[in-house]
Amino acid sequence: MRYPLLAGTAVALATAVLAACGSSGGSGGSGDGGSGNAAGSTPPAAVSSAPSVAGPPAAGTDERSAEPAATPKAPAGDITPATGTFTKKQKEYLTDRVPKGMDPAAVLQTGQETCDRLRYLDKADRDIAVGAIVSGEINDAGPAVSHLCPQHQDLVDDAARGYADGTHKGAALRTGRYRAASPTKTCSWQVTGPGGKALVSGSSDTGKPVEVTVPESARAFTSTGCYAWLPRGDNA
Repeated sequence: MRYPLLAGTAVALATAVLAACGSSGGSGGSGDGGSGNAAGSTPPAAVSSAPSVAGPPAAGTDERSAEPAATPKAPAGDITPATGTFTKKQKEYLTDRVPKGMDPAAVLQTGQETCDRLRYLDKADRDIAVGAIVSGEINDAGPAVSHLCPQHQDLVDDAARGYADGTHKGAALRTGRYRAASPTKTCSWQVTGPGGKALVSGSSDTGKPVEVTVPESARAFTSTGCYAWLPRGDNA
């Protein structure tokens, strides 16, 4: 489950970011590593990169047939702007990401807006920027950062070591100290060991940052309403 940035500061930041991104759409660049739009092109509205969710199949139908078919992607040679040119990094970002028949500048704008959001959040509060990646609020940050704004790679790296709300076990379980920077007022967590024995548990209704240590003996870590746990100490 994803939670919005509920702390007062987080809400204000998210509002400012959305307003800033809205004003930057169609501009000559995002200000991050030369990732501007193709010269002279005015891309249409950004296309959401969030995956669509298919509803349950109708009664009596084959569930497999209800799955949406993958949208064919434009060949690399067809990824050209209406005017001007794309940089090498922009072309790399767009490869295998542009549906056939779609203006590639619109897809590029989505990546640039991801970089814009990270830049604004990082300036205001780095923990919120990392938490937004961990929780999935900033979707598909890895490819955008890798090709369009590599100066934010440290945010993506830290997010890869964090926890979103949910249950984590097996290869997804990492020991160490973690901090929830902007939890909701219904934040609760539990660490269990062999046989499901509770090792650590807690809750908070203040909305203030909380910390938890996941020990070596842990077998599962479950979090609800805590938004995102960020690495601290030796594992940061």
